[in-house]
Amino acid sequence: MSGAPPAPEVQVEEVSPADPDAQYCLSQYFAELSQRFDSGFDPEQSLAPTLDDFQPPRGTFLVMRLHGRPVACGGFKPEESGAAYIKRMWVSPDARGHGLGRCLLQELEERALSLGYRKIRLETEKSLLEAQQLYRSFGYREVPPFNDELYAHQWFEKLL
Repeated sequence: MSGAPPAPEVQVEEVSPADPDAQYCLSQYFAELSQRFDSGFDPEQSLAPTLDDFQPPRGTFLVMRLHGRPVACGGFKPEESGAAYIKRMWVSPDARGHGLGRCLLQELEERALSLGYRKIRLETEKSLLEAQQLYRSFGYREVPPFNDELYAHQWFEKLL
């Protein structure tokens, strides 16, 4: 990773989305979204109801562990425009404020670039202000909607 490395007690690992730690993170993420979104959240209604495409050779799914405990996840898959499409990026509330989200996003970008992607896209929901701030601080620019994600209010992209 470029920039400041994460603390030694933080590990980032590429895993199958079916990995137990990935499933744990996703269940926590979905529960949080259900509470935060005005309309609740049902992953089956999202554009990525499964993470089948989030695996090599064109995708990835990462889990971050702090002192061996899974505290963050995120991945990308190929998007029809040829961009890497980030979804399911989450950091546990009790692990926020330590730069893990920045580390995770940087790792996703670097892996996308290493796989030949030159553009990365994502969308977010209006209540996820922290995510919007993170993306903007990384140089993502808001763009017109590029999909019909039910839970999206803002769409972003960045050239790698």
